[in-house]
Amino acid sequence: MQKVIGKNVIGFVGLSHLGLNYLAASVEKKFNVIGVDLNQKLILKINKFKLPFSEPQLENVLKKNRKKINFTSNFKKLKCCNIVFISKDVETDSKGKPNLKEINKLINLTKKNLNKKCVLVILSQLRPGFMKKINYDNLKLYYQIETLIFGKGLERALKPERIIVGSSNKSYKINRIYFNYLKKFNCPIINMSYESAELTKIAINIYLASSITTTNVLAEVCNSIGANWNEIKPALQLDARIGPKAYLKPGLGISGGNIERDINSLSNLISKNSSLKRFTTTLNQNSKYMKEWVMRKLLKEKIFKSKNTTLSILGLSYKENTSSTKNSSSLKLIDALKYKKLIKVYDPKVKFNKQTNNCRQMSSINETLKGTKILVLMTPWKNFMKIKIPKTIKIVLDPFKILEINSIKNLKIKYYSIGN
Repeated sequence: MQKVIGKNVIGFVGLSHLGLNYLAASVEKKFNVIGVDLNQKLILKINKFKLPFSEPQLENVLKKNRKKINFTSNFKKLKCCNIVFISKDVETDSKGKPNLKEINKLINLTKKNLNKKCVLVILSQLRPGFMKKINYDNLKLYYQIETLIFGKGLERALKPERIIVGSSNKSYKINRIYFNYLKKFNCPIINMSYESAELTKIAINIYLASSITTTNVLAEVCNSIGANWNEIKPALQLDARIGPKAYLKPGLGISGGNIERDINSLSNLISKNSSLKRFTTTLNQNSKYMKEWVMRKLLKEKIFKSKNTTLSILGLSYKENTSSTKNSSSLKLIDALKYKKLIKVYDPKVKFNKQTNNCRQMSSINETLKGTKILVLMTPWKNFMKIKIPKTIKIVLDPFKILEINSIKNLKIKYYSIGN
């Protein structure tokens, strides 16, 4: 890609899912952009449009605007920028504990290569108190909350419901250069203190986690009393206090890393109050319980005592429309299975790198289903909805209830789903 020059140059430091989607959204808004990352191999791949993850329309937008983009590992290129975003997703462990070392490194490298008028904006996910520790002119230092979703990253970066900005003093007007950039997104701009913005980011994910947990608990109750969650769900969505976009789809716990990270952050904030700490403990315990849903059903069916049972798993990503497997329930299931017979797996986006003698990734759905006796649908991909169930299958575990009823109602199989 060509060297970016001229006015209205926006820099993005850290080309993870977060950085690439916001970079693409900015170039769609007619800005010239520079993407910087320490990983030179990553830069080479991105310059060839070999993206490290799957995101609808992202590759098309980058290709269409290639003349306005420069991807590089040279931080000195940031000198021409009016605004620079620190935009690398914060890495977390399996328990959601964040590692901020690389973010600190990127901030320090970036500061050394900015012009005196440049606005520095932190997009990366932070803990409360982080912004106050950054040594930079606080009149040109901001925290912008990101609320991207894997599979809808570019869509949400282009069309945010609102933009939330953390400032050193909320009574100050937002820097003119930065404000003019934000106005291009045609949505409400909410200005607040650093601390309020840092906690707002956590608060958003805690509300989502609470909704996910409540849905999963009630869906499990449905299973135990003979109720149907799909009948209850529309009634809840028509309640204005809950709404049509509420997280009312039962699932296998909380995955993806982002919500887990903010549960961990809140847990640390309330660690000295044992009563409050029960809240985050409950969220984590319920998520763990739901991730074990499939294993509980397999144990119930005593499949591990069978000598000739092939098990097939459809879906490896933690959710549909993404290649991310961060805290994926499917991978946790595969790790937990102590199963001597063949396990066949398939996912339309994920390349499985844990091939073993008894676990193999197949190239198609039909190949995966052939000869299998137990089918487990771990990710609600749309192309799984209309699969034809072969007669060899005796047990179907469909936690998300994605199979069409017509495909299973006449078959003599045991069928399990959450909430029905």
